[in-house]
Amino acid sequence: MNYKGSCHCGKISFEVEGSLEQAMECNCSHCSRKGYLLWFVPRSQFKQLTSEAGLATYTFNKHVITHHFCPQCGCAPFATGKDRSGAATAAINVRCLEGVELSSLKKVPVDGRSL
Repeated sequence: MNYKGSCHCGKISFEVEGSLEQAMECNCSHCSRKGYLLWFVPRSQFKQLTSEAGLATYTFNKHVITHHFCPQCGCAPFATGKDRSGAATAAINVRCLEGVELSSLKKVPVDGRSL
């Protein structure tokens, strides 16, 4: 299935392809404050539709994931990085996808606070 997503103001938009059945709910200091529900996909399934220049970024801890957010509205729709095998990945904030019923997703708790 193909999903469209964006930040709140629409300055950042993207598409992602895949089967969305569950999302990770991490308890680390960053994810819990932002309320992220993350869906990790191979980077090849993610297509950014707006310019890279329009993104603000934030990294923390081990600096493995680059969290992207809109400098206009502050919304953080996705992040990019590498998984444990070194493959390029995208972490999609499913709260920023159009037409997704969050109550239908299985929420998988992740103890990022202990990592």
